[in-house]
Amino acid sequence: MNKPKASKTDWVRVRRNIESDAPIPYSTEDGPYDPNDAKATAKYLAKATVRRPGQRGPQKAPTKERVSLRLSRDVVDHFRSTGSGWQTRLDAALQNLIRQRGA
Repeated sequence: MNKPKASKTDWVRVRRNIESDAPIPYSTEDGPYDPNDAKATAKYLAKATVRRPGQRGPQKAPTKERVSLRLSRDVVDHFRSTGSGWQTRLDAALQNLIRQRGA
C-alpha cells in the first residue's frame, strides 16, 4: 500500500490565523489570490476542481477493455497468490506471450 504524502501545509500558521481576527499575511509569492479579498477568493474557487483522495480523474485515453473471461482455477489461484495487482500481472504475462510469439 502506498504511503500517504507528507502535507506541505504549515498547519501551525493556519491554526494561528484561524484563532486571530487579523488579516491573513499574504504576498504575491504565496499563491494566485489574496485570501483576504472575498471577491478574489470566490472567483478562484469558482474555477476550482475538487478532487477527493483515492479518486481517479477520467482517463484521457482508455487503453484497456473490460471483458468477462473464464480461466482455469489453477491460473487464477496462481496469480491471486501473488497479491494485490494480480490482474495487471496476468495482463503483462499475456502481453509477454504475444511478444514472444511475434504476433
